[in-house]
Amino acid sequence: MMKTILIANSKGGCGKTTVAVTLAGALARGGWTVGLADADPQKSSRRWLKRRPSGIRPIAQVDWTGARSVGSAPKGLDWLIVDAPGAQDEAALKALVSESHAVIVPVLPSTFDADATKRFLKMLGGIKRVRKGKAEALLVANRLRPRQRSSARLAAFFDKMGQAPVAHVTERAAYGDLADEGLTIFDRDLAALRPIQDQWAPLVDAL
Repeated sequence: MMKTILIANSKGGCGKTTVAVTLAGALARGGWTVGLADADPQKSSRRWLKRRPSGIRPIAQVDWTGARSVGSAPKGLDWLIVDAPGAQDEAALKALVSESHAVIVPVLPSTFDADATKRFLKMLGGIKRVRKGKAEALLVANRLRPRQRSSARLAAFFDKMGQAPVAHVTERAAYGDLADEGLTIFDRDLAALRPIQDQWAPLVDAL
């Protein structure tokens, strides 16, 4: 059965698309058949897929930018990763969550992001599918500075959030450099990338 994973947060600039494409790349590298559904009118994920070169592990392109297209997917997929828009009302979010088995919420460790994400999690928790445990919400601490991962300030931030992240992802230039080529950190077998790849293992395991 295909599993659908929604990447969402109402706070802009938290790295939803980077998380979406990187997770898709990680699952494709694991040998699964993966699709990437772009539900954002900005179509960043679709533009990234168009840059993806031939000969790389394939990721199927799915367009969810129209309300009527939500829920559609090619047959034979193991995973469908959905890149949600930033600004959306509760009805639009509910439609996306109704198709999802888990919701990944990227969050930056700042006061502004904490307040916005807490409001988003409250709205998410009010959706029946999440409330009944059919779709779990998972936090990802995103774009951390390399030395920030173990800091007391970071721990206090997530105490304020009331939920610990399943993964800690540091900010690295490799994400942007590879994205320009339609690639992810999982499309290159380089020793320098392995510590960065390892940061995603807890999230993949949680799914």
